[in-house]
Amino acid sequence: MQVHDLRRYRQMKRDMDLIRDLLLRIESDPQMDGTREFYFDTAEEMGISDHSTEEAAYNLGLLITAGFIDGAVTIATPLQVVRGLTWDGHEFLDNIRSDEIWSKTKEQFKALPSVGLKVVAAAAQALVMKHIGLS
Repeated sequence: MQVHDLRRYRQMKRDMDLIRDLLLRIESDPQMDGTREFYFDTAEEMGISDHSTEEAAYNLGLLITAGFIDGAVTIATPLQVVRGLTWDGHEFLDNIRSDEIWSKTKEQFKALPSVGLKVVAAAAQALVMKHIGLS
């Protein structure tokens, strides 16, 4: 019998900048087109050098369960199973891709202790619509 200690994830926090970095990394890899499964042993293998493997795994798991990444949450490997971005993942990433829009989006929530991902997505979408003159 194998026992996996999940206590190390109890102190993890959602990191919106890391979430953006993960989405950008997955989208930039032409192999992550949904036809293969990728397992990573470290955050560095995922292209993330400024966060721990546990932080990357936790935020990747959140993106999978939120439906932004096609994959599977697993505790058998340090990072989750990744196939590619979902439609919602592409939509969200397209709205936060611009550094200017991303900075303005984060600025809106600066005074708040935390904000839900759907609220961040809605705010980014509103900024994009305003930027192109649709609101």
